[in-house]
Amino acid sequence: MPPRYVLFDCDGVLVDSEPITNRILRDDLADHGLDLRLDQIFEMFVGGTMQGVMTRARMMGATLPDNWLDHIYARMFAALEAECVVIPGVPAMLDALDAAGVGYAVGSNGPVAKMEVTLRRCGLWERMEGRIFSAHECAASKPAPDVYLKAAAAGGFAPADCCVVEDSATGARAAVAAGMACYGYACPATREKLRPHCVALFEDMTTLPALLGLAAPARSGD
Repeated sequence: MPPRYVLFDCDGVLVDSEPITNRILRDDLADHGLDLRLDQIFEMFVGGTMQGVMTRARMMGATLPDNWLDHIYARMFAALEAECVVIPGVPAMLDALDAAGVGYAVGSNGPVAKMEVTLRRCGLWERMEGRIFSAHECAASKPAPDVYLKAAAAGGFAPADCCVVEDSATGARAAVAAGMACYGYACPATREKLRPHCVALFEDMTTLPALLGLAAPARSGD
């Protein structure tokens, strides 16, 4: 049976923000004495929280000031507002969910302020407004299930009626912990990490509606 409610992670699923934030993070940590490659940034930090990045980076020798979170978010927000683009196929995929009468929401480890920057830039804020949930407003962040359980409850749906679309193992584990089927939006670097937690993996957003048991949207240049 198709899900009644689809919960999306934001970064790397709806908006192509991670290459931008990973670059900013790499450069900033290098400025503070921790020189890492981009692949190391991806491996260690994608799917987590910036507070978690701060804690781990300090343990690895970065000399981060106490106000570092405000500093790094300011750098990231400026770059995202200038550069972030929508993940290809997302608008057509959301059109298909609308046509099928399937609801959706967003659940992210990032703050709402960051999602407002990226979703506005990508033309999705108005579409998602009122259905945007942050782990910053929950007791625990992913891989805890809190943000997805909150989003489902706010929409009036039981976990069994929901599915989750994630691009990280951390987020996929949160979906499983919430009792929701997870669909992994995968690339070659993430497939094996996502596979144990997902009912299916896919690489093209336009194929998601059919994967969910809905009519597939026409391909477009979105």
